Formats: sequence, C-alpha cells, structure tokens
Amino acid sequence: MRKRASLSEYVKIRNGVPLGAQHSLRNMLHRSFGAGSFAKFWNYWNPIWGFYLSRLVMKPVKAFAPTWIAVLVTFVISGSLHDLAISLFYQNIYFLFTPWFGLIGLVVVFTEKFNISYAGYSWGVRALTNSFFIVSSFGIVHIAMVY
Repeated sequence: MRKRASLSEYVKIRNGVPLGAQHSLRNMLHRSFGAGSFAKFWNYWNPIWGFYLSRLVMKPVKAFAPTWIAVLVTFVISGSLHDLAISLFYQNIYFLFTPWFGLIGLVVVFTEKFNISYAGYSWGVRALTNSFFIVSSFGIVHIAMVY
C-alpha cells in the first residue's frame, strides 16, 4: 500500500525545497513557467492549493469518472472557490474564475490528450508558451463575458 505524502512532503516534491523555505516561491514560479507542458505547469503551480484539490476533489471524482472529467471538475471547483472568495470580499457576486478555470481545464485535457509538449525548448520559450495559454484563455473568457 502506497503511503500518502504529507503537505510538507508534497510541497518539497513540487518545489524542490521544503515548505516555507527561503526560495520556495522562486522555485514554484521557475518550475511552473518552465514546465514542458501545460499540464506540468499546473503540477508545479501553487502546491499547497494543489495538495488539497488533489485529495478533496480530484481523487474522489476519479473514483467514479474518467480522469479527464476529474480534471475538469477540479478546475471548475477551484474557479468557483476563487469566485466565492472574491464575491465575499467585495460583497457582490463575481463570476470570472469559474469559466476561466473551466477553459484552462479544457486546455489541460486537450494538451494531454494530444501529447502537446514543448519540453525540448529553452526555458524562455516554455515560459512564453505557458504564459500564452494563461493569458489567451483569460482573454477568451473576458471577451465572451463582455459580449
């Protein structure tokens, strides 16, 4: 039986340094933006949030649905929680992160299905590619919401 990683172990695996270490944020950003695929970007992005989403959403959904559905559900729930936090803060209904994260989830599923990888390129090209996916998906959702 495989032992589940603790939060501290999970963060060290994702960031390469222990939880709260001096260069934790730098490592997270460097590894995320330099990832060789968009799915890998999300493996490195915000490991603390990822730890809880993985255990509380992704794994339970995967128990009864295909992985691609679990990925989409996880991104939509994450977006919903972001929208909820912003809505509570501003005391007004806010609905941007849910569709944006849903679209990001679709991009992750699509790039995984078609094995889209840019791992062989320089860190700068990988960072630009990952940034492009994020910015363009935000732009698409923002334009769709305006019209």
